[in-house]
Amino acid sequence: MKNWMSLQTEMGNFQHRATIISFALKMSFSAVILSALIMLIVLPPLSYFNLLPLSLAHSLSLGIVFAWIVGGAACGLLSLIAGFALHQLTVSRAEFEKLSRTDMLSGLLNRRAFTAALADAHGDASLVIFDVDRFKAINDRFGHACGDAVIIAISAILTAAFNDGSVVARLGGEEFGVIVTGSPLAARLEQVEQVKMQIAQQPIIADGCSIAITISAGIADLETGRSKEAVYASADKALYLAKALGRNRVIHESEGLHHAWHSRLVESGLGVQGDADHDEPQRAYGI
Repeated sequence: MKNWMSLQTEMGNFQHRATIISFALKMSFSAVILSALIMLIVLPPLSYFNLLPLSLAHSLSLGIVFAWIVGGAACGLLSLIAGFALHQLTVSRAEFEKLSRTDMLSGLLNRRAFTAALADAHGDASLVIFDVDRFKAINDRFGHACGDAVIIAISAILTAAFNDGSVVARLGGEEFGVIVTGSPLAARLEQVEQVKMQIAQQPIIADGCSIAITISAGIADLETGRSKEAVYASADKALYLAKALGRNRVIHESEGLHHAWHSRLVESGLGVQGDADHDEPQRAYGI
């Protein structure tokens, strides 16, 4: 029974009250069946060999039946108490696990949970790293309470903007991560661009103040055989470029390589005129 309850706890079945009642009934029924088996095994041989007087046999039978009823009820009650105790432990464990994976301010997944989700991500998907532009200036001008309101508002916008197959998280501070699923790539890029535009056009009201904000984003694609570390590093570099180019921008990793190539040409004094082939962005892997 101990092993069975431990197995049930590990499986999380005690999260539902119906399971607790079913468990108590099973234990009560088991106690009744066990008592009945004992009566059937012990009494017939004793009666057959005349080892029990008839009056004592009747008394013993009544006693066993009484013990049968009382034992079944007691076992059921104890099982019910144990079931509710296990229910509380299971719920508490589930809440603790949820809290350990959740950012308290935004209600989104935290960096730890997002890293695990990114490790499991595959197929047609992109990693997007969002960062609120000039967030320190918002805190300095309006106060940290307004800064928190900005974080909460952006969290709600990101949650509403991306479908159920996507994963949204707060990575820390004013930085957010999203695993955007679905194909083609152009649709994913358009979705991110629409989120950027929505945030820029929608001032956030907090403590009677209207706070205009913008957000920048760096994007890298999850490709088969490409390490998640390389994807994250590439998205982070694309975000850095979006900031460097003036903020309120969405930069895909391929654009990052394109801008880096142009910068090297300018630094070398070669220029970029008359070379249409080099104007095509290229996909960067393992940056």
